[in-house]
Amino acid sequence: MGELTRFFTISRALITSSPIPVIDADSHHISIEGEVTNSLELSIADLQGFEQHSMICALQCAGNRRHAMRTTIKEVQGIDWFDGAVMNCKWTGPRLRDVLSKAGINLENGDQERAQVEFACHQNPSPEEEWFGTSIPLEKAMALESDVIIALKMNDKPLTAKHGYPARIIAPGLAGVRSVKWLDRIKVQLGESLNHYHQRDYRVLPPDVETSEDADQKWSESPALQEMPLNSAIGLPRSGSEIERDENGKVEVRGYALPGYGTGPITRVEVSADDGNSWQDAEIYVGVNQGDRSDLKWAWCLWSTRISIKAGKGQKLLSRATDKKGNTQAAQSEWNLRGIGYCGYGEVNDLHVV
Repeated sequence: MGELTRFFTISRALITSSPIPVIDADSHHISIEGEVTNSLELSIADLQGFEQHSMICALQCAGNRRHAMRTTIKEVQGIDWFDGAVMNCKWTGPRLRDVLSKAGINLENGDQERAQVEFACHQNPSPEEEWFGTSIPLEKAMALESDVIIALKMNDKPLTAKHGYPARIIAPGLAGVRSVKWLDRIKVQLGESLNHYHQRDYRVLPPDVETSEDADQKWSESPALQEMPLNSAIGLPRSGSEIERDENGKVEVRGYALPGYGTGPITRVEVSADDGNSWQDAEIYVGVNQGDRSDLKWAWCLWSTRISIKAGKGQKLLSRATDKKGNTQAAQSEWNLRGIGYCGYGEVNDLHVV
């Protein structure tokens, strides 16, 4: 959470959980195949020849804030992400819909609803699978307002190897796992990806599934997490820290907020120092012209405020966000075994206020 002074996340602060392949962009190709009229083999130069689209978009790991689910509800499986598995960048590249339109979607009437677009990376074999793959609904891939792109640049510079060079998918508002890095294949198909990582991970298991053995019986029935929820988190102060009030009895609180799928931008963030009985508005910072937020549909906002709080040990602070469509962040999030999609109030606790 050290990047809360920057609206745009710098490259070295971004996270990755995969080995980093070395790819020669000059020889790299992305195949477009499946239910299309014309299969394509596109070079990076070919992709650069399409109209380029830029947008500001936050990406977050499906397990962002997993630690909060683990500690406020009950134990979960997965990497113990706190609130920092998120980044906010400017992305540039051709729209996926333009690339697929060039190939031509070839589906029978009635197949559109179950059609998916699978994204694949064959650069990093794993014990479970020889390649990484996942998919999103074709409807989302083709909708102009969904803004799905094949990104070639990040913050106006070519992608780094760490973050998908030479090409990756950016699927705004969806779980970060859908934005596949080191992209080498796009396939239009009937039904979701059959890849291990799509079928047996990043799915919202029902609350009664409490063990891996139970999950084995429920993976196929559980929905793949696609749309990420409205969210906020407190970055400073940190839980368990000692903080000093100013002469007015106030402390500084800072954090970020993320819109839900297609509901941005964030229009309001509130903070509470009395367990949600009263709320105080925070000041929102978006890093661009404050008067024009039309291009921040997918972006996070940073926020800060100073709030009165009682002295003593065991104090708590909460945050909640509201988006353009009037949705306000829920106080609690439903538990699931893999700890994904957590979106309860932002919270820091066990504060020692002096």
